Amino acid sequence: MSKKPGSAQQRIRNIGIIAHIDAGKTTVTERFLYYTGVIHRMGEVHDGQATMDWMPQEQERGITITAAATVLPWKKHEVHLIDTPGHVDFTVEVERSLRVLDGAVVVFCAVGGVEPQSETVWHQAERYGVPRLAFVNKMDRLGADFFGCVEQMVERLACRPVPVQIPIGKENDFVGVIDLLAGQAIVWQGEDLGATYETVAIPADLAETAAHWREKLLESLADEDDEIAEAYLAGEEIPAERLRQTLRRACLDNHLVPVLCGSALRNKGIQPLLDAVVDYLPAPVELPPIEGIDPRSGEQVSFERSRQAPFSGLAFKVQLWDGRKHTYLRVYSGTVGSSDTVFNSSKGKDEKIARLLKLHADKKERLQKAVAGDIVGVVGLKLATTGDTLCTRAHPVIFEKMSFTTPVISIAVEPKSGRDEEKLGETLQKMMDEDPTFTVSLDADTGQTILSGMGELHLEVICDRLQREFHIPVNIGKPQAVYRETLKGSAEASELFDRSFDEGGESLHLFAGVTLHGEPGPRGSGVVFANGIETAPEQTPPDPAWLREIEQAMREAAGSGPETGYPMTDIKITLKHIESREGQTNAQSLHVATATAFRKLCRQAGTRPLLPIMSVEVVTPDEFTGIVIGDLNARNGKVEGVEKRPMRTAVRAMVPVTKMFGYSTDLRSLTEGRATFSMQFAKFDAI
Repeated sequence: MSKKPGSAQQRIRNIGIIAHIDAGKTTVTERFLYYTGVIHRMGEVHDGQATMDWMPQEQERGITITAAATVLPWKKHEVHLIDTPGHVDFTVEVERSLRVLDGAVVVFCAVGGVEPQSETVWHQAERYGVPRLAFVNKMDRLGADFFGCVEQMVERLACRPVPVQIPIGKENDFVGVIDLLAGQAIVWQGEDLGATYETVAIPADLAETAAHWREKLLESLADEDDEIAEAYLAGEEIPAERLRQTLRRACLDNHLVPVLCGSALRNKGIQPLLDAVVDYLPAPVELPPIEGIDPRSGEQVSFERSRQAPFSGLAFKVQLWDGRKHTYLRVYSGTVGSSDTVFNSSKGKDEKIARLLKLHADKKERLQKAVAGDIVGVVGLKLATTGDTLCTRAHPVIFEKMSFTTPVISIAVEPKSGRDEEKLGETLQKMMDEDPTFTVSLDADTGQTILSGMGELHLEVICDRLQREFHIPVNIGKPQAVYRETLKGSAEASELFDRSFDEGGESLHLFAGVTLHGEPGPRGSGVVFANGIETAPEQTPPDPAWLREIEQAMREAAGSGPETGYPMTDIKITLKHIESREGQTNAQSLHVATATAFRKLCRQAGTRPLLPIMSVEVVTPDEFTGIVIGDLNARNGKVEGVEKRPMRTAVRAMVPVTKMFGYSTDLRSLTEGRATFSMQFAKFDAI
């Protein structure tokens, strides 16, 4: 495997653009496309013309809903880019994109700073160890504060941001940036949509500020490199290229975060950001080997990220296009060709690739093969779902699965025509394959189809797609919260299962006795099972197979609480005693005794519902702060913090989800349409 700077694999970058909603991710992507020559006319998000927002629902709402992929050429490099949503309802798109990306550009609004969803996507990237660049966007906006945004990164993200640029001016006076590494200014002028810029001397009135921030940059790099530290202490001049190399290494190790700035909408700052992607984010071959589990032995195995290694890849997204299933595949090692047969190790089955596709938003170009480092579309995989590993039968591996957030809101739907009943069921199954945070169930009492998702917008888009894309008119019920249930107090219950059966003319007797103790657990603890049977040294401990069967039966019984029918959580169940008879106690009798004992225990201890509690942040003009706080209190909300920002105030609160239905409309009325809010699931709790 060649790792020379000129090697093809060294010139690949797999990156994502992530941020809080309305920070400007898609506008940044649109400029990337324009300046790299992929498109020849820039579209704007607010006009519904952005290239990467290709879904009708995205164009109408002016937001990104689905992660879209494309490939950009820049200075002899190939940048595979995924533009992700910022709205919390579609956070699954960020999660599965970050799972397969090698680096990320995190976009912050110069006015809003580090906002709630900024923190969420940052920690998602952190979980997967993804190296990051920061781009402070909207420097032309009233109230823009580059240095304040950097301070917030330190306080809220607990990272080490290192500005490699500082702005020249701000708000209407923002004209360019100072490159602290090169010691020069970059200024955008003229009417060519920012395609050209001038490199000039640092303005005299900013020389002192630039020197201050260059000192800070050198101090940070001196911590990472002993030679730079020695040269810095000796007052020697350090070549810019050496500084870049050290910063690149520190960024790849997630020690430092290079910070740049600009205004994507005004076409300023994008070309240096593309340079930074190439300079500081990793090529696939620079990352450690990809590790997984051999499904045959259960042992850990690793694959070099080279074309010569056996093929392996991760299916990280499923999407329906024109009624056909398309699978997004990240190739980690080896080579795969169109018409190849691959092994889906997650399902234990072979699958046939019909076509490989190079993706550009909703446009597709056929490929003959894909190699280590590529992100491609695949047609023909029937079994693959999000998180499945594809490999060869000779070298099987299963990579780590992804985890997704629990749905918190439900609605009931029914087709307007009985003829569409079967079509609706098939379509919803396909949509569940696309989106792991979307679930469908049947209400046993009413016979209604229940759709559950991450929020009102999430379910609104799904229903819109049903009617527009799949031509299934539906009636839609009001939103309902997805509850959980827990125990009110402690209790102990026993059940003795003692039955005789006739089976094939033979008499069969089954016997089992189980005693369980239950108590409420701390919030967020889930369902905890413990073996509390104490055995003397001379006694034989319970059969491990029996313990597994009892735990499984208890967890199945906890899947439906006695009061609401929703799953139980935050409980601790301890097995206190097993009563058995030789030849009469088996898995079946233990299962029945456990389930019945658990239901008895719930009746004795009592249960209560737990409601989804949402973490809400409202950013409002100062004059509406009191009104906003009063309204949140009236919704049974608990205000946890009020933060003053330039000309605005951010109010953070925990509010039951049932009190937040229709909040966007209410907030517009209360604040003359001038406040914004974001909301995400925090926990299940009683109110």
